Amino acid sequence: MRIGCPKEIKNHEYRVGLTPESAKELIVQGNEVWIETQAGCGIDATDQQYIEAGARIVDTPDEIFAECEMVVKVKEPQAVERAKLREDQILYTYLHLAPDAPQTKDLVDSGVTAIAYETVTGPRGQLPLLKPMSQVAGRMSVQAGATALEKAHGGRGVLLGGVPGVMPGKVVVIGGGVVGFNAAQMAAGLGADVTILDRDPEVLEKVGTHFETRASTRFSNAANLYDAVCGADLVIGAVLIPGAAAPKLVTRDMLKDMQKGAVLVDVAIDQGGCFETSKPTTHADPTYIVDDIVHYCVANMPGAVARTSTYALNNVTLPHALRIARMGWKEALAADPHLAEGLNVHKGEVTYKAVADELGYAYRPVADVLKG
Repeated sequence: MRIGCPKEIKNHEYRVGLTPESAKELIVQGNEVWIETQAGCGIDATDQQYIEAGARIVDTPDEIFAECEMVVKVKEPQAVERAKLREDQILYTYLHLAPDAPQTKDLVDSGVTAIAYETVTGPRGQLPLLKPMSQVAGRMSVQAGATALEKAHGGRGVLLGGVPGVMPGKVVVIGGGVVGFNAAQMAAGLGADVTILDRDPEVLEKVGTHFETRASTRFSNAANLYDAVCGADLVIGAVLIPGAAAPKLVTRDMLKDMQKGAVLVDVAIDQGGCFETSKPTTHADPTYIVDDIVHYCVANMPGAVARTSTYALNNVTLPHALRIARMGWKEALAADPHLAEGLNVHKGEVTYKAVADELGYAYRPVADVLKG
């Protein structure tokens, strides 16, 4: 199979879909790999390293989209990229379609076969291709929030860990999954006063056992959520419903009862955000203020630590890429029901139910696609 990896063009996105090492693995299996020039510069991977791995360097993304059977990326294709996609081509990347009607329409219109990293499942229902980026984003959310709390950035001027004789900052983590767990680890490590909210008793038991006295747990009902958020210095939104839009848990009305200069970090912004006042921001301009509350809603947080993120991502995406290249997408999905969960769009039809329900498309089950 001819596989192409274009340079990411989203604002301040420095990751790359294939490392030189991943390109070599694909080439060893008999595939042809095309890399857009300078695609790896954000992780200090040079064109020469890709050449030494056996890849072909091309000057423009146009060549990749026109000639390659599978396009491997990191972030969702931007409008200019979507216009180049075509039927009988495989797109393998993060998509996050539920809150993104324009992208969904373009993918449907293109006829492309789009496999989304974030909805591929694991044997126990986990999301293994999303997990490493959730780990990165969870850990980054605390350092981003700590910076936003500084007075110069509009925050309360609170040091999360405090100092002797001064109370530490209060951190509230909404959601005890992968993002929330990693956020709580970082916040607790800094010495902050950490509270984790979740609705799943098993999750609360797990995080409570792990953190013991280093973090508190609360059941996430409306009263507890309101009480925790209004007393917090930093609130981290870490709620995920796989493939679907995130629920709006912190409302605009709640902001007026929060402490002036408190910070909201919305890690769920890729799925529409879990704060009513959230809107996507970029690393170039990461924060804005609503009702004296600082919002940090960068939609590609892991892109700031591109080298760590790229290698962590390739560790989990490459095995499926190898399988797709070896077997073809249809046979690979038929052989692996977990990979089949990643199929979101195929030949003008939406094949992931949560996306179809959210955006009003007819839903075609993947099983029907594989039979056809």
